[in-house]
Amino acid sequence: MYTYVTGISLIDQVKEGIPPGSNILILAPSMSSGELLGYALAKPRTGEYALILTTVKRAVDLLDYFSHEQFDRKHTGIIDSVTKLSTPDIVDNTQVTFVSSPSDLTGIGIKFSSMVESIFNGEFADADDALFPPPVRFYIDSLTTLLMYRKLEVLYQFLHVITAKLKKMEAVGIYILNNESFDEKTLSLMKQLMNVVIEVKTEQHGEFLRIRGVIGISQEWMPFRIQQGNLELMA
Repeated sequence: MYTYVTGISLIDQVKEGIPPGSNILILAPSMSSGELLGYALAKPRTGEYALILTTVKRAVDLLDYFSHEQFDRKHTGIIDSVTKLSTPDIVDNTQVTFVSSPSDLTGIGIKFSSMVESIFNGEFADADDALFPPPVRFYIDSLTTLLMYRKLEVLYQFLHVITAKLKKMEAVGIYILNNESFDEKTLSLMKQLMNVVIEVKTEQHGEFLRIRGVIGISQEWMPFRIQQGNLELMA
């Protein structure tokens, strides 16, 4: 069975990665490295693809970030929900598509399905080591923004559909949520859809994470940093 390497040594050494169909929630405060952790988890490895729904950065800025972080842009697709707010006439291309705003969950779902179809049909980009089904990592950055536009129950139903599709595709979903901005009901509903929860906290002497939902690994807080787009545990 194909497994997705996470770049988190604790998981990869003990479990050889995350099984297909998994969904990972990152709970992180603002001004932390949680967003960068999400990109590190979403980075496609050889033969894989990544799809990113950005609700924070414009696609052009995200691609610039990728070019400096050893991120395989050729096998990465972006659904941009930011740029059309200021540039309404911008048009899609094979690897970057646009929706009107983060509130357009229907449009996001359509663009997601279209890009997945393109990948599975071999139309997106050639893979040197093609696998079938194609391994896909899908990152939503961020649920916090989506919850500013849509009610919790509406977003929950949207994510229920997305997580089910990812499971059927044998893909992996990655999501980030600011755990300081929402009540326990919201956090609990989001967790219900997830297999793994990674919590991040920031202290005066560094950042720490702990992992819930992976049997056989420590649930203790561990110091970490993101270097050149990769996660490093500093235990």
